[in-house]
Amino acid sequence: MSGLCADYPPAELRPSPNFGVRSAGRTPDMLVLHYTGMETAEGALDWLCMPESQVSAHYLVHEDGLIVQMVAEAKRAWHAGSSVWKGETDINSASIGIEIVNPGHDGDYSDFPAPQIAAVVDLCRNCADRWSIPPERVVAHSDIAPMRKADPGEKFPWRSLSDRGVGHWVEPSRAGGGRFLQRGDAGQPIEALQAMLRLYGYGIEVNGRYDDLTAAVVTAFQRHFRPARVDGIADVSTIETLHRLLSTLPTAKAG
Repeated sequence: MSGLCADYPPAELRPSPNFGVRSAGRTPDMLVLHYTGMETAEGALDWLCMPESQVSAHYLVHEDGLIVQMVAEAKRAWHAGSSVWKGETDINSASIGIEIVNPGHDGDYSDFPAPQIAAVVDLCRNCADRWSIPPERVVAHSDIAPMRKADPGEKFPWRSLSDRGVGHWVEPSRAGGGRFLQRGDAGQPIEALQAMLRLYGYGIEVNGRYDDLTAAVVTAFQRHFRPARVDGIADVSTIETLHRLLSTLPTAKAG
């Protein structure tokens, strides 16, 4: 027997050996959402449960809404890799990882079916309630690892999740013209942009240079919060949306 018991009763169980102990007695206060990025759900599930893969997640959500639990929530699954959020680097110890079946950008990246999203919402709400996870701590894999990851991507319906009580969201400003900041720019406006992104949680250096990391973080931000145009350019719409997100953070979190 694996000893794995369902933390979320509707979930089926498929134990993965790829887990450890959360550091320093940590309990999860984040949810990290991924897409599987593989051709089939079965292939993804097998990979997450193979010892040689050295990766796992707590849950996998199928397209039809079936949820599979692989790692106990109290344990540290191996889903985040090298990542940063709010200055923290051991995201695996801080989070519950949820894989959502979708072939991703390297495959036939498709819309997420309604039954799947409904299941994701129910799972996230249940986890957030039990672990007291605030909305602004529900993040994308691309948010915490913007140089490496694009998931769950711009087709993931963050607005729909927010409407049902999952995640932090404001209506994005409409993408249009106006002044913009882009790769190669430098100066105080870049510092201000980087400082705001860092305040929200992104792992970015405030150096006043619109470098590769800044472009990657802006791209990740757009995928999550302004998906109508994902180009890594900080236009007026991107900056306004970021301002509004910061202004709606709980005061204790914003500092």
